[in-house]
Amino acid sequence: MADQPQIILGEFRRTLDERYRLSLPAELLELMPNVEQCVLVKERSGCLSLWDSARWQKKLQVRMRLIEEKIQAEMFAEDRVGQVQLLGRLLSTRHRDVALSGRGRLLIPEGFREFLGVEPGGEVLVVGAALCVEIWRPDAWIQYVERRMPKFRRLFEKLAQ
Repeated sequence: MADQPQIILGEFRRTLDERYRLSLPAELLELMPNVEQCVLVKERSGCLSLWDSARWQKKLQVRMRLIEEKIQAEMFAEDRVGQVQLLGRLLSTRHRDVALSGRGRLLIPEGFREFLGVEPGGEVLVVGAALCVEIWRPDAWIQYVERRMPKFRRLFEKLAQ
């Protein structure tokens, strides 16, 4: 475990085996704070992210506090009840604790396989996303990069301020 947070970067092509297992690149795993305790998250269609459990729990706690505040304040009318329930539903089905084998192999659980949209034997791209590792269906990754790349310079400049 590193003293300072490491920025996780890189792009690697991998193949899912017949049991939906995937060998994660050692170069990326070395940069994650704690690979023994990870959380797999449904990020966006065709993309799963793998987080260090402690880092994910901090993000989740912020979101859970938001829901609790809305419930306690009783500030929501009938239309807000649906929004709070939707948020709760998505939070409860969005992530799952996972264990990596000693060789950095990840088993993609049921429910997450369909979300990723890759069959056994299919290729995925494993991408470093600064704070986590992402697993992309290749066509979803290409679409994402094509949409985002033109905004890269502005994003970098905004973050640099």
